[in-house]
Amino acid sequence: MSNILIIKHGSLGDIAQISGVFRDIRETLKNDKIFILTTLPYAELLSNCPHIDGVLVDKRLPRWNIFYLLKLKRMIEKFNFSQVYDLQNSSRTTFYKKRLLKISNWSSTSTVLKKGEKKDDFDEYPVLERFKIQLDNSNIVTKYTLKPDFSWACRNVDQVVNKFLGNKFILIFPFSSPQLSHKQWPYYNELIGIIKSKHKKLEIVIAPSSSEIEKAKKINAISFLNNNSSLDIMELAGLIKKSSFVIANDTGPAHMAAHLGAKGLVLFGYHTTAKKVSIETDKFKVLTVNDLNNLTAEIVYSKIKSKLELITH
Repeated sequence: MSNILIIKHGSLGDIAQISGVFRDIRETLKNDKIFILTTLPYAELLSNCPHIDGVLVDKRLPRWNIFYLLKLKRMIEKFNFSQVYDLQNSSRTTFYKKRLLKISNWSSTSTVLKKGEKKDDFDEYPVLERFKIQLDNSNIVTKYTLKPDFSWACRNVDQVVNKFLGNKFILIFPFSSPQLSHKQWPYYNELIGIIKSKHKKLEIVIAPSSSEIEKAKKINAISFLNNNSSLDIMELAGLIKKSSFVIANDTGPAHMAAHLGAKGLVLFGYHTTAKKVSIETDKFKVLTVNDLNNLTAEIVYSKIKSKLELITH
């Protein structure tokens, strides 16, 4: 039996995406102990992942903080890892490989590049295909990598949902990170007005993060909170799973919805393509435009009208 280390610092969407990767590594290496090095916001979530045996936390302090790096090095070396699967593939994890940790079996983007291929070229592939190539190159059988299932992350929220909501509700994610405001579609209230006028049986819900609670007051929808606090990741996953339909910007919750098997629509602007980020599924569709400011509520409604009619009949 060996100890295996996966490195994935974040983000939320990335964690949801690699659920299939976790399972493929787990099922290929049945007799090994699998640990993940991640950041604090995802430690509790990943502690509940059935494919992971243990979680190590990396504070990702500046690299000039020698005392922290030595502490991190000692923590990792205690486990005598025989193999690393670097799923972060960042400059930081490259630094760990070259300068901090002496683990010879290290799977990363650089280990799978074809002759003459650059990392920037490889990074243009769809993200899940990149992970599949990386695992295939490490003799991991990839049955699930291209079809992530994030259902293990769900916490049952039936009691709260049944208390405050009806059986059928639309869950909307109208916000984005402040530094990614170009991903934010500006006409959610207009869309909500159309839906409420035409589908009176459907309730419309948002689940704001702690930094979004004040902004959520400007959205004409029910704010779903737990004791006046934002939901944790597992509660949010449970709420998404319970919803009838999801409408979202390209954010972490949208990736969660895609890999929870939710029905829904995600709105994309110029910032990237849905194919590259591997978000579209049979149930979770994509609407892409050059400029989200020019995408009207009427156009979005026309794309989801038939789906909402099916829900209410």
